[in-house]
Amino acid sequence: MAANIGHRLRKGATSGVVMAAAVAALAASQAPEAIPPAADNTGGDHAIGAGDTAPPSGDHSATGDTPYYTDLPTLTTPNKPGASTNLPVIAGPAEAGIPASVYSAYKRAELSIRSTDPGCNLPWQLLAGIGKVESGQARGGKVDANGTASPAILGPALNGNGFANITDTDGGAYDGDKIHDRAVGPMQFIPSTWATWGQDANSDGKKDPNNIYDAAQAAGLYLCANDRDLALKADLDQAILSYNRSREYLNTVLSWVAFYERGTHQVPDGTGVLPVDRSDNGGRGNRPDPATTLPSVPKTPTPSPKPVTPTPKPSETRPGTVKPPTVPTKPPVTPPVTPPSVPPAAKVTQLAIVANQKLTATTGSAFTGAPRVAALDAAGKPVAGVSIRFEITGTTDTRFAGGGTTATVPTGATGLASSPALRAGEKTGSFTVRATVVGRTLAAADFAATVTERQADTLTRLDGAALSATTGTSFTQQVQVKATDKGALAPGVLVTAVIVTSKDDPKAATEGPSFKGADGTQVRTVTLKTGTNGLLTFASGDLLAGDKAGTFYIQLTAPGGGTTFVDLTVTAPATPDPGTTPEPTPSGSGTPEATPSPGSSPSA
Repeated sequence: MAANIGHRLRKGATSGVVMAAAVAALAASQAPEAIPPAADNTGGDHAIGAGDTAPPSGDHSATGDTPYYTDLPTLTTPNKPGASTNLPVIAGPAEAGIPASVYSAYKRAELSIRSTDPGCNLPWQLLAGIGKVESGQARGGKVDANGTASPAILGPALNGNGFANITDTDGGAYDGDKIHDRAVGPMQFIPSTWATWGQDANSDGKKDPNNIYDAAQAAGLYLCANDRDLALKADLDQAILSYNRSREYLNTVLSWVAFYERGTHQVPDGTGVLPVDRSDNGGRGNRPDPATTLPSVPKTPTPSPKPVTPTPKPSETRPGTVKPPTVPTKPPVTPPVTPPSVPPAAKVTQLAIVANQKLTATTGSAFTGAPRVAALDAAGKPVAGVSIRFEITGTTDTRFAGGGTTATVPTGATGLASSPALRAGEKTGSFTVRATVVGRTLAAADFAATVTERQADTLTRLDGAALSATTGTSFTQQVQVKATDKGALAPGVLVTAVIVTSKDDPKAATEGPSFKGADGTQVRTVTLKTGTNGLLTFASGDLLAGDKAGTFYIQLTAPGGGTTFVDLTVTAPATPDPGTTPEPTPSGSGTPEATPSPGSSPSA
């Protein structure tokens, strides 16, 4: 016994002293506090004792209170009470090895539930402890590539013969039994519980209790029910007891949780070690042996217990001594287990689009509607309190109110949820708003959205006079154009301006006036934007006359159909008449005298 504690625990046949010693040893290694039963093992230490006359119904436990493995993990010498807590990580013992797919399922369930219910503080080691006690980690990891136990894992028929009496609830769909229910899969859910809590965690389109990913996710949600915080000892105990209402079950699971918290490692699927003792081995009446459905591993011989010194009888008490009074020991009381409430998201089977499946808006403006969905259960009834996540996907700068691309909204009493208001950015095009149920893998509800350019159905020039300039100069007059849409000013409209030679030909001119580009180049097509007041203004000097005289036009066109023209007149500079002579300048004016005209004589 110096190297390890080799006793295995059997319900109704194991000394409470051994259980208390094993649990105390784990507590010394910084494990969660286990609850040892009374030394006389009376009352509350089992779900159904040998003397019980009526087994519980199992309606308020995940497993129907079916048998479970009662082994404790091996405890090495350094783990004895009072020893140092600065211990090496366990890596060698076979019991510390968890099959790779099973380990992956526990870790995935922990991460998923911590993202949707962080207040639960679910540790994956709790799932591992329950998985070890319920099925020996899916029979040592005998699962296929998708994580499904092969063959299926089934418990005994819950026919009231030493077990709970649960009449068939699934038509044999999960357990193959159309008369009574059986616990199913690596986490041993009874069908009626699976119908409520079943999950599709591996996204293969079905909720399979024999799939370790589905079962681990469902077990985690079940343990977190009723707003439990598993970091609290009372909530942790309640969660485990809701799974199987047995004090010995609670202590055994906590022992494995503590063991896995000390350290573990992965082993290949199918090579895990099964525990050997089940809760119905010994003093269990005529209960059937679940080994017919759950293969067992040959039992390891257990060391003989140390002899117990008998207590002297009253007649053997030495003279002069007084026997201390006997203090009656009260059996431990199993705390009442509240049936877990079903989270709203678990009830939802469909996310239906209610309104605004197609959304449109112009750049920089608010969408006139918002995506709206209804969360419905299997009967088509609305489910309140479901968290709906709305997400903007695709290439767009559209945002929800507040500037985000995601928003989570709970459904109201009518099961409806609408996203926050959407506002378009400056980028045109199509994108999608996707609605999903947080924590579920149901089909998403998609809303098509399109952003188009702002529009103006009318462009009006405020001053209709033609612009004029001579060749080689620039137009100095200012031009203002008002843009309206359905009679209202239209700010932010992108207007295309093209210099043409005819109002009937939209083709850009190849010579004549031009716009001065930002880089100094000359162009004949530009895009201008109306201001907040809906006005478009040409600043003086932005329009060059060019080197060709003639009549030209600026054609202005806006999305929505608005159009107008600005007339341009370019003239050549005036040239002096070769037959005229400038007037002579009086002498002494400081300017040269006029040159005589040809044929004239100079004055005397």
